Amino acid sequence: MSATDIAVIGMDGRFPGARGIDEFWIMLRDGVEGITFFTEQELLEEGVPPEVVNGSRYVPAKGILPDSDLFDAAFFGYSPREASIIDPQQRLFLECAWHALEHAGIAPADTKAAIGVYGGSSAGSYLPLSPRDLARRNDAHDIVLGNDKDQLTTRTSYKLDLRGPSVCVQTACSSSLVAVHTAVQALLAGDCDVALAGGVSIAFPKVEGYTFHDEGIYSHDGHCRAFDAGANGTVHGDGVGLVVLKLLTAALEDGDNVHAVIKGTAVNNDGAAKVGYTAPSVSGQAAVIRAAQQVADVTPETISYVEAHGTGTALGDPVEVAGLTRAFRAGTDRTGFCALGSVKSNIGHLDVAAGIAGLIKTVLALKNELIPASLHFQSPNPAMKINDSPFFVNAEARPWPSGDVPRRAGVSSFGLGGTNAHVILEEAPPALTAERPAEALHEVLLLSAKTPAALAEMTADLTARLRATPEVDLADVACTTQVGRTALEYRRFAVCQDVVEAVSGLATAPVRRRPAIAPPVVFMFPGQGAQYAGMGAELYDSEPRFREEIDRCSEYVDLRGKLFAPGGDLDETAVAQPALFIVEYSLARLWQSWGVEPRAYLGHSIGEYVAACLAGVFTLPDALTLVTARGRFMQQAPRGAMLSVQLSEEELGTLTPGLSVAAVNAPGLCVVSGPEPAIDELAVRLAERQVACRRLRTSHAFHSAMMEPAARQLRDLVGRMTVRPPVTPFVSNVTGEWITDEQATDPGYWAEHTLSPVRFADGLATVLRDGAHTLLEAGPGQALSTLARMAAVDGTAVVPSMRHPLSPASDAAVLQEAAGLLWAAGASIDWRRRNAHRRRRRVPLPPYPFQHQRYWLDDVRVTGTEPRAAIATVSHHEVETEPGADPFVGSGPSDDTQRAVAAIWSDLLGVPTISPGDNFFDLGGHSLLGTRLTTRLREAFSVEVRLRDLFDAPTMGAQAELVNVLREAGQCRVAGTDGYEEGEL
Repeated sequence: MSATDIAVIGMDGRFPGARGIDEFWIMLRDGVEGITFFTEQELLEEGVPPEVVNGSRYVPAKGILPDSDLFDAAFFGYSPREASIIDPQQRLFLECAWHALEHAGIAPADTKAAIGVYGGSSAGSYLPLSPRDLARRNDAHDIVLGNDKDQLTTRTSYKLDLRGPSVCVQTACSSSLVAVHTAVQALLAGDCDVALAGGVSIAFPKVEGYTFHDEGIYSHDGHCRAFDAGANGTVHGDGVGLVVLKLLTAALEDGDNVHAVIKGTAVNNDGAAKVGYTAPSVSGQAAVIRAAQQVADVTPETISYVEAHGTGTALGDPVEVAGLTRAFRAGTDRTGFCALGSVKSNIGHLDVAAGIAGLIKTVLALKNELIPASLHFQSPNPAMKINDSPFFVNAEARPWPSGDVPRRAGVSSFGLGGTNAHVILEEAPPALTAERPAEALHEVLLLSAKTPAALAEMTADLTARLRATPEVDLADVACTTQVGRTALEYRRFAVCQDVVEAVSGLATAPVRRRPAIAPPVVFMFPGQGAQYAGMGAELYDSEPRFREEIDRCSEYVDLRGKLFAPGGDLDETAVAQPALFIVEYSLARLWQSWGVEPRAYLGHSIGEYVAACLAGVFTLPDALTLVTARGRFMQQAPRGAMLSVQLSEEELGTLTPGLSVAAVNAPGLCVVSGPEPAIDELAVRLAERQVACRRLRTSHAFHSAMMEPAARQLRDLVGRMTVRPPVTPFVSNVTGEWITDEQATDPGYWAEHTLSPVRFADGLATVLRDGAHTLLEAGPGQALSTLARMAAVDGTAVVPSMRHPLSPASDAAVLQEAAGLLWAAGASIDWRRRNAHRRRRRVPLPPYPFQHQRYWLDDVRVTGTEPRAAIATVSHHEVETEPGADPFVGSGPSDDTQRAVAAIWSDLLGVPTISPGDNFFDLGGHSLLGTRLTTRLREAFSVEVRLRDLFDAPTMGAQAELVNVLREAGQCRVAGTDGYEEGEL
């Protein structure tokens, strides 16, 4: 392995007869041709003149992409009008870029890597199809941006938020392979960490053949017979392809799936040493092939396949074989050892995308250890003198086994005008495998999409893939869904240990919609009574960070023998309280190590000590000293009892002397504490009143006057410590409000905390007073989660981290479920850090199912750009609307201003119906379109609406209200003037 080796870690493409790379490989493997032969009726309907269709030299053949008119505009934030204007070449390149990054397991929004884009496209033929008045009815700038070849890569970088270089490469037919070379050089120079490289070519009209000429470049019968004696030309094809590249060393380190390795690339030009500008050159081609071999540091005899330019022309094929032979003869005299093929025999000549199609074909061949057949070959063109060369035409699919050296191949692409490119490929090195535990771990699979329909389709695609490949490593699949996919709005997840569980879990998982603004996270820490034997034992074994924090705490208070013993007794107060603290503190640190940072903390009794320690009030050693002493002090107090009562504090009324309200857990749920006889008496009285109550499993009357000796001792101990104000807010159990700096640093507060009731219900109300939060219970059991659900406001997610003590569930499974629930609620989780201790690989998964619709220039009138016939009148101003159409849709009455503003929106965006709550930017609006909107609003209403107003009032209803406010204020343009003056209309 060389430091200059480049890994191909992802691919995507659409080719004639293949909607993706999986279908492309099947087509190649099975020797299928993707050329479409049109019927006479199809050609006539497309507008091809009858005399042309019936001409003796007209060939009704082309390699087409049937769905080139389809696009998922909403996914990329385009309005229907803007999507219709953009050249389909740029639209498909954008979708393929997304899919290629997905195939590589890279989520652009979640990576810190600089991703560059290098690509080229054919000359645009889409715009000439437009209605004559397109330019009159659209901004010329929009038309240029949508169709200029220079926008291809920068559009991709903008829409995918890629921060590396964006470079358009235009060298005619060799553009896409030259783009690969340019991307390789950028990676080696450190210009980017990851590179997308490829090209696109789609010619319109889609249904169209060609007229051939003798000794021309086009085939006489619509078939490309590369290197065959009967070859007489090529046939045009449409296609798009992209590869994702990365330094091999980095790819292996990062666990990327390496499909093949680029060992070397080279680019040159023929110069003037040829018969004409468009003619090929033996010396130029030989030089670029030899240069690539030298860069790769490989000898010709180790190359067993060449994916040729292979156009099947009478001049081109012999020149190419001569150039190859000259390059190979510099290093070997062997003959007939290297297979030769051309993907053009399957899909035609893809112009700018030809080179990337050949590269992807060869990568797939290396990966699948099979050299596909070069179609339509019967006997070699005698002018090639191939029998004396190192080559033979690969007319049948053949196995491609490894030998003494890795399997290697060359890929050529030669551009009209003389820019030649050659790439040396090698099979991928063996993947690094990680030791997997004997028992399968619980994994969480994440799926998300921009629409519920896309999410349903994505779920079906993944479950079908899992059923078809049950041997897949589920840990790798989970990792790919976590770090290799962008988290979108609609989400579902499943926790599973095997493929069967994954399939059933995903099929039944509920769909959750991520809030527009993720609610802040609050950690909740339970108090005494939540403990159970063996709590956290499974996490100690499976989660290194949790184990690290437990061991760190054990340097001061070592309870591991009791914590994780199957029958360990944790009911003793002196043990229970420090044990709870240690588990809760370690669990909180585990969550934080995964990137879950809380806005605040809320503890219950001993849980507040965890909150105070994490907030910086106490150091960890001091906190452990305190909770250990607190448990000991309390255990030394007289024995007592506690009773949970389903009454509010007010309903409890005046209690028997000696009894205290120990906790207010919910509006109708309290805990009473005191001497055991008095508690028993209260239980009898409550039973007579048919009030539900339950004795708690405690040995003492916590949070009652019986704790006064413990409170005094605790105050003295805190007084000898260094105590600091909290750096993270937490709620006081004493007041139910946010703790103040004075309270947190006052030893008397912690004494009072031991005696006063735990006002947990008030604390929840305080947290939720600021709106919805995600409440994460970081501790054993699920008691606080139950209480939180009773008080939760809309939008609040309540998430337990560990199992209920009576549940047979695995703590590891519950923890993964918690991670999934947090993710579904919009919380930020750093899955890379979460998986840092596990060796995981990214694997190809089914691509995002774009929700395609047709966007085409001849449909523009449907989306609102045709001149309007009907007029909606607002005051004395006129606004055009669709004939018979109402662009306003929504509940409740609508005034004329709303209708007029909706008509303007509909016209600019191409959205036929607009509701008051629709957001301009969500519908595909942007700043450039915003300037046109403000102009239209000014013209329609004679009010001064500025661009910045759109950001303050982005919905249609808000803009209509703004117009009305400005009109009422008299901020209107005086007729016949260029300025704006104060005054009534």
